[in-house]
Amino acid sequence: MTRKLSYLKRIFDAYILKKDSQLSFWHGTPLINHKSLEDIGDLGEYYMPFLQKANYQALLDENLIPILDYHGTIGKQYNPIAIAQYGLGHCNIFFTDKNEKSLKIIKNVADWFVQKLEKNSYGVQVWHHYFDFEYARLLKNPWYSGLAQGQAISFLLRAFKITKDESYMNASKEAIISFKKDQIEGGVVYKDNNDFLWIEEYITNPPMHILNGFIWAWWGLYDYCLIIEDKVIQDIKGELLKTLEEKLILYDSGFWSLYDQSDKSIPNFASPFYHKLHIVQLKIMYKLTKQDVFKEMADKWESYSHSSYNKTKAFLFKVLFKLKYF
Repeated sequence: MTRKLSYLKRIFDAYILKKDSQLSFWHGTPLINHKSLEDIGDLGEYYMPFLQKANYQALLDENLIPILDYHGTIGKQYNPIAIAQYGLGHCNIFFTDKNEKSLKIIKNVADWFVQKLEKNSYGVQVWHHYFDFEYARLLKNPWYSGLAQGQAISFLLRAFKITKDESYMNASKEAIISFKKDQIEGGVVYKDNNDFLWIEEYITNPPMHILNGFIWAWWGLYDYCLIIEDKVIQDIKGELLKTLEEKLILYDSGFWSLYDQSDKSIPNFASPFYHKLHIVQLKIMYKLTKQDVFKEMADKWESYSHSSYNKTKAFLFKVLFKLKYF
């Protein structure tokens, strides 16, 4: 089966046949956890509730670690990003009511991350995905992700706060090194020709600059700097924030948000889910940084959502992009 046919079959199974799939995990309604933003100087609940992710039951292993079913040639796989979000959801539950089941899951998930952290071919400690993934550029097994690095750090730091297990803190300190290295050195950041620094969700050449992955990963650096003194990471976090402030406008099409900065001839428009996620993320960025650019763009993109014409136009562009490049 060709790559395109394999991808289309996976999409058909998930969207048309409504089989349990990776989409059962990813596509809950993006929400702000307002409680987490009451004291942003303290590492507490995560900035999105992720309760739907914490309640994922479609496929769990014997340690209650989630497995996603991608169908097609990919099949059932562990995904570090999904596992981190699942763990963060249980951290939120535990912070609220000290739930013992959530505490057990937090420990199991944190142990999984400690055990699975390993050196990539450059000697940098990462969490690998062990399957080929059909993106606009094929991600070959094994691949790693700036988003996985950032969200796993956000989770492990909260697991450390809850359990005081030093191995979780140590894993965070090892994983953060990936943000100190360019992707050509085995890291997850990229400096462009104008000296703007980017976090890359997917390591591709040329880079894609996926917006939601950049923001979620940046929260990992934000969390890290709340409890660990690291001047280098503090400076990197500031560089990355400057990139988001200056380059956010590139993701505004004039009627909808863009998913990434693809070099393709057709822009990669965000799906309705990711458009909503962008809005939620930018509202949280405003709360964390007090930078007006994030609130202003969130409000603009929210206004786009009220137009059925905008939604339809963005959807058609998305379909064209998928058919041509996936």
